[in-house]
Amino acid sequence: MCRNIKTLFNFDPPATPDEVRAASLQFVRKLSGFNKPSKANAVVFDAAVEDVARLAERLLADLVTQAPARNREQEARKARARAAKRFG
Repeated sequence: MCRNIKTLFNFDPPATPDEVRAASLQFVRKLSGFNKPSKANAVVFDAAVEDVARLAERLLADLVTQAPARNREQEARKARARAAKRFG
């Protein structure tokens, strides 16, 4: 999976539409192999990003869990600590 796509489910506050769209863009980039599509593919590429974002928002809205919501700041601190350990 693409390292730039972050988990968006079960956070407080919930993922924003911008975060969902950014993850969708990364997913479509990974699938297509294009960082930026040519003019000939731009319409199809952008439509795919919007479709994936719409479905991702529906998925996030429909998922259920008994676990307490994770705190974004706490998870960010953990990620920074892992990165510091990994990369020095």
